[in-house]
Amino acid sequence: MPMPVRSLPVVQNWDCHGCTDCCREYRVQVTDAEKARIDTQGWADDPAMKGVAPFVWDGGWFSGRYRLNHTSDGSCVFLNEQGGCRIHAKFGSAAKPLACRVFPFVFIPFGNQWRVGLRFVCPSAANDLGRPVSEHQAELREYAEALEVQEGIAGRAMAAPILQKGRSVPWNDLDLFIRAFRGHIADERRPLEWRLRKCLAVIQLCREARFDAISGDRLREFLEVIGGGVNEEVPARPEAVPPPSWIGRILFRQTMAIQARVDKGRYRGISRHGRSTLLWAAWKFAQGTGRVPAVHGLIPDVSFEQIENPVGPLPEASTKVLVRYFQLKLDSGQFFGPNNFQHQFWDGLVSLIQTYPAIMWLSRALHHLPREEALIMAMRIVDNNFGFNPMLGSRRQKICSSILNRRGEIARLIAWYSR
Repeated sequence: MPMPVRSLPVVQNWDCHGCTDCCREYRVQVTDAEKARIDTQGWADDPAMKGVAPFVWDGGWFSGRYRLNHTSDGSCVFLNEQGGCRIHAKFGSAAKPLACRVFPFVFIPFGNQWRVGLRFVCPSAANDLGRPVSEHQAELREYAEALEVQEGIAGRAMAAPILQKGRSVPWNDLDLFIRAFRGHIADERRPLEWRLRKCLAVIQLCREARFDAISGDRLREFLEVIGGGVNEEVPARPEAVPPPSWIGRILFRQTMAIQARVDKGRYRGISRHGRSTLLWAAWKFAQGTGRVPAVHGLIPDVSFEQIENPVGPLPEASTKVLVRYFQLKLDSGQFFGPNNFQHQFWDGLVSLIQTYPAIMWLSRALHHLPREEALIMAMRIVDNNFGFNPMLGSRRQKICSSILNRRGEIARLIAWYSR
């Protein structure tokens, strides 16, 4: 029996509005069964596909897969002139590869259920456009069942989640942690940057505690006590927080070189000029002076020094967008385990909070856009990589994030880029 789909995002709307970004920027690998199904659809006889190979081999001969082919302008070969999918138009949604059908939804196994998140790289998700996600429940259930079959995980028992090395809790208790942090993020009495710094303080206290004998109602009480106890310890204003150190700045900029980079699609940056250009860009990000390399096609002529200048508090509309973003990631559990490079719970939560200074830094770089628009675009760029860019899941990058957290640099970066 398939796992039920529960905990749908209650703060989120979505419907596809046909921007076709996903059809231009993503390389969709297909299973053998999906390839065989599409091969039987007769595309060789379709005039629009004449002489066009539907698939190309992606990866090494022993570890790769076929993927949907793309035209010279970066578009999927099945993208028609009207901005729709040829497969969908001719045979219906179920005939498409599952990855195309599911996007931008993300399915997260959570105990004996599926939780659902969204990728904010989709402009409709980022801008909260469409019907409430709850109205998509029928197709989400269908996608979940297909995913279980495709990945061979039907009926598989989920191991207890790991908070950190040597410490795990039942799924019900993990949900209490998520609800507690969601409450901190939703607390409108303080600026968002303060709420995130508070979350880091609570995480640090929780890392030092053992939860062997604290569960259920006792755990809920414990989280309420420490949540209230740190309020006076977290500086009220970002100006009261020391600036990030030179080590913090270097490591953060190296992360930004990954977070901002796009190598495919219409927003492709300087990677089109070859590997030597990317090596030069890596050096410039480490150096942190002069013009910011355009690792994303939207980055204008802007210097690292300009990005460090204060821009004032967030507009209220931008705060609401970011709160929605963090609430959705928390509710879905899309920040730890297999959906975020096997991060343990606390490390994954820290990596999620670290997206805030990344979004703020990048929104300053996009200074040619209106501020609210720049922030949404920055969030889309960062979320495109969060949990999906293998470079962020590398051992080197995990060590980098761990150093930033242990030294208190993430709280400093949050405050610094909130000025």
